[in-house]
Amino acid sequence: MDTIDMVEELKILDEVTIFDTNAHYVIPRYQRAYAWEDKEIVQLIDDINDIDSSENYYIGSLVVSKIQGKAETYEVVDGQQRLTTLFLLLQYLVSEGVLEGEVGQTLTFDCRSKSKYTLSNIQQILTNKKLSADQEESIDQSILNGIKAIRQKFTSDKGLNKDEFVSRLQHVILYRIEVPEHTDLNRYFEIMNTRGEQLEQHDILKARLMRFLNNRKEQELFSRIWNACSDMTGYVQMHFSRTEREKIFNGEWNDWPADEWDEYSDCLDITEDSETNATISEIIKPRFKVDNVDGILDDDTHIRFESIIEFPHFLLHALRVFVELYDVSLKKDLGDLLDDKKLIADFENVIKHGTIDDEPIKDNRENFAKMFIIHLLQTRYLFDMFIIKREFTGEDKEGEWSLKEVHTSGQASKKKAYYSNTKLRYENEWEKTYAPRNKECLMIQSALRVSYTSPKVMHWITELILWLFEDNKIAELTNEAEGIAAKATKENFLDGEDYKLGVTTPHIVFNFLDYLLWKNNKNTYSDFEFEFRNSVEHWYPQNPSDGSFDSWDDKDTFGNLCIISRSVNSKFSNLSPESKMKSYSKMVKKGSLKLRIMGDIIEKGSNDKWIKSQCLEHEEEMIEILKEACSNI
Repeated sequence: MDTIDMVEELKILDEVTIFDTNAHYVIPRYQRAYAWEDKEIVQLIDDINDIDSSENYYIGSLVVSKIQGKAETYEVVDGQQRLTTLFLLLQYLVSEGVLEGEVGQTLTFDCRSKSKYTLSNIQQILTNKKLSADQEESIDQSILNGIKAIRQKFTSDKGLNKDEFVSRLQHVILYRIEVPEHTDLNRYFEIMNTRGEQLEQHDILKARLMRFLNNRKEQELFSRIWNACSDMTGYVQMHFSRTEREKIFNGEWNDWPADEWDEYSDCLDITEDSETNATISEIIKPRFKVDNVDGILDDDTHIRFESIIEFPHFLLHALRVFVELYDVSLKKDLGDLLDDKKLIADFENVIKHGTIDDEPIKDNRENFAKMFIIHLLQTRYLFDMFIIKREFTGEDKEGEWSLKEVHTSGQASKKKAYYSNTKLRYENEWEKTYAPRNKECLMIQSALRVSYTSPKVMHWITELILWLFEDNKIAELTNEAEGIAAKATKENFLDGEDYKLGVTTPHIVFNFLDYLLWKNNKNTYSDFEFEFRNSVEHWYPQNPSDGSFDSWDDKDTFGNLCIISRSVNSKFSNLSPESKMKSYSKMVKKGSLKLRIMGDIIEKGSNDKWIKSQCLEHEEEMIEILKEACSNI
């Protein structure tokens, strides 16, 4: 958001607080009344109660406009629901005696007499002091319901300790963002609400980094690069205007972005192009439609792409790569999890405490902003070219895994983007060699993707991007990805030498095994692809249905396990292996490769043979494949 005048960090408790007695917030008439219900209130309380009390927690933003002629008085433009709930929460804690002092009458509603009355008499209401009939009639029921929801949460949730909650509140920070003077607040509010937009941590981070730059043209260039990188659909080249695209990525739109800020000087005078925007006359035509196609394939098929992560997590990956690449020294390491709630905290850690070549970053923030925005662009360039996406062609709704790079066809103004399989930069590489290598890289990455479904633990992306920054290592990308999977398999499974983990067996073990089975038998398993099979199932069941066959003590052993989708799991139920094959053989033969092998074994055997010998033989064969792949780790 480029129209931000000032961003302030305000704590909920202690030091400079949001409800400072000198500050006053007015909810204007164009805002709706207080409307949060139990779900939103409980979620806010849970979010605060779950924070790590050793770190700050950024709870969001409050957009305000300073009212001229009134000291420290602000009109609330956006964020009033959260602000009102925090006000009620603090007032409740005061009434319970766990929070000392007073919150003060620092919040009021303009032209809503019941809301205004309720907030001004909040302590009387909270302490159940007797109210007259007229007073009760004057209470805003929505705010009263909010109070009841807060009280109910604290009285019914045994895991919620009031004193500990107050200590956590001391680490909660809200950003107060002041819009420029003379802003049309009604229009601003309308845009914010009709678009459903709210300031996220990455919006605030962008504004703060831009403020490190003194030159307006440099700020605008920073903003254009940031905006291009923040759109995680398609490829970053396509989010620049044609003019800027040619300057940054050259004529074929796929050259490496320059390393030095001065090399972007040709872009400083470029403004946001409208060359790709539709005119009013075009929009009003009956046949007009928004084009969401990213480009074409070699055969002119329309294509679009989706990223496997969102922008906040991409920023966290980029920051961690930056720290490693530039050998940034930190007093406290960045957290183990890629937690988007700690996005600003992680950047603050680097800016305030980091050093590059013994020079504190905080002493030259302008240089950091320039370094990081170039790094962000280069990271996105590598991410787009060498990290898998989901690809959709024609009317396809499901999509497939994709590892492609941008090329151009046509000349001058008729030039268009098309996409072909990413080459992994082997020497003397041509189509017959790079296509299989591309497929291997795509398959091992998709195995990693479906194994680590939470974006908080997708560290493999950080590791691969860091690898890509190293000179002349692109050709070894597949080996590096295989190494990540092998290391996880070895450390979390093979090293323990306990192959009876049952449903707790890590998903990466199954998916890495499937990758190895595919790699060694590509023709046999040419139809196989990695899907989100997220349920570990017993082939010989834990609880045989209706006692129709015997239970088995070794059911948790690896040979008897497979990974399947939850929908398949519900069908398999407690059937014996033979019954599963009779009823669901087609499903088995489209499943994971280990499952397919188990199905083949049962077709030639029986439940009894599976227990006595076949399961152990299958397990030994699968474990040997894994051990061989992990032998160099």
